[in-house]
Amino acid sequence: MKSSSALYFSKMHGAGNDFVVLDLRNAGAPSPELCRALADRHTGVGCDLILGVTAPRSTEAVAAYGIWTADGSPSQQCGNGARCIAAWVLREGLAQGPRFALDSPAGTHTVDVLDALSFRIDMGVPQFAPEQIPLFGFDDEKDLYEADLEGGLRLHFSAVSMGNPHAVIEVDDVDRAPVAQVGQAVQNSGLFLPTVNVGFTEVVSRDRIRLRVHEYGAGETLACGSGACAAAAVLMGQGRIDRSVSVVLPGGELHINWPDPAEHIFLAGPAAFAYEGQFPYASLQQHS
Repeated sequence: MKSSSALYFSKMHGAGNDFVVLDLRNAGAPSPELCRALADRHTGVGCDLILGVTAPRSTEAVAAYGIWTADGSPSQQCGNGARCIAAWVLREGLAQGPRFALDSPAGTHTVDVLDALSFRIDMGVPQFAPEQIPLFGFDDEKDLYEADLEGGLRLHFSAVSMGNPHAVIEVDDVDRAPVAQVGQAVQNSGLFLPTVNVGFTEVVSRDRIRLRVHEYGAGETLACGSGACAAAAVLMGQGRIDRSVSVVLPGGELHINWPDPAEHIFLAGPAAFAYEGQFPYASLQQHS
């Protein structure tokens, strides 16, 4: 039985990166309290991020969406979330394939429908200049930066913005990478403000890499779409891999294509509905 005071949601995931999707076309942004309640994996729904569908901001888009972390902080970009929003608006009849556009907090993205639950997203042009990321303490763009972190850790990393900041660390074996320890150290370093996603990548071949990502506000996730783009863009820019690659993450496989440094980078992969539900927290109202 449906409750008039309940909050209705869709639980979705893209390669295991999971989301609570809200219809906010007639509502305001979720409060931090509501985000925390929804994201809690013990007492709430459980998710890496909360996504909210709103009216489009640009004339070419069919819808817009917001992104919030588990603590209620807004985020600018989420490639896996973009594919889930694409599947959601198709199901709701807001879009017609095979191509349409969505407004994210970072800009407008073209979506190509590959099949019923597989999409390719235009993720824009990667930005490497320190001021564009933003990365602090460095004036000039470099392939590899060096920094001393707390605990005597000397780190070598690359940095790029995909609409949100990413540090990329190449490792010999991604299974043995100290994802939580180093990820938290980088996020607390002050090099990136307010914070950063930290990716650990292993080159398998010219057309295949592996990746684990410590996301801000979520910890390590099963997949990170913008992180996959970031790792691929860094390695492509260094000539380490081809311009079209598969990125293997703990939750699944994504595909990245970046034809030219001056062109847009594209992310392709799955989106899936897990279930629909209603959240009986009438006291945790959304901001008007």
